[in-house]
Amino acid sequence: MVNYAPLHLRVTTPKIELVGATDDLLESLEPIVRAGKALAEPAPYDDPMSLYEKDPEIRVQKWLQSVWRGRGIVTNDFWRLNLIVMLDNKPVGMQDVIGDHFHTYGTVATFSWLSSDERKRGIGVEMRQAALHLAFDGLDATEVTSEAFIDNLGSNGVSHRLGYQENGVAWATRRGEPGLMQRWWLAREDWLPNRRSDIEIHGLADTRKVLFK
Repeated sequence: MVNYAPLHLRVTTPKIELVGATDDLLESLEPIVRAGKALAEPAPYDDPMSLYEKDPEIRVQKWLQSVWRGRGIVTNDFWRLNLIVMLDNKPVGMQDVIGDHFHTYGTVATFSWLSSDERKRGIGVEMRQAALHLAFDGLDATEVTSEAFIDNLGSNGVSHRLGYQENGVAWATRRGEPGLMQRWWLAREDWLPNRRSDIEIHGLADTRKVLFK
């Protein structure tokens, strides 16, 4: 495996692992993307989004390109950790942790998707808790944000359950059609009382060296 620290990053919980998105793991995850199992109804993502591509071949190509592009953009104010969700040693989705104006504000945003085969089992909550642990405990974030279309009950439910505060709404498009997105915000001091003791981070020190040059 390429000796690039973020690819060796792992966040482990009793249920799942988040691991750096190596090309080998992306290849293992590709059948889920090709089959359209990263989608849901109502449409969950704002434009532009490679996962909306109708042609499976183009969908996979653009999805891979977006992950590779994210690897290559690392600045003081923006970086993106692409992490693959492992359940029983099998890749089932992605959980991204994104430094958005991090050097200035300490803000982290999250983005995720989970295979339709694994939904409604509490995995989405576990993914987000692992991401929060990485952001706050591992990267010293001051706040974490998330957003989802108003009718995305799953994502909004996770945010509410984990103590996020509603932070206004904004218009966005999905598949070219307008829709309202609910914004969410969680401060470090509100997360700390609920900090879990059973989540571990591996490969953190070397990853920090890459992100915080």
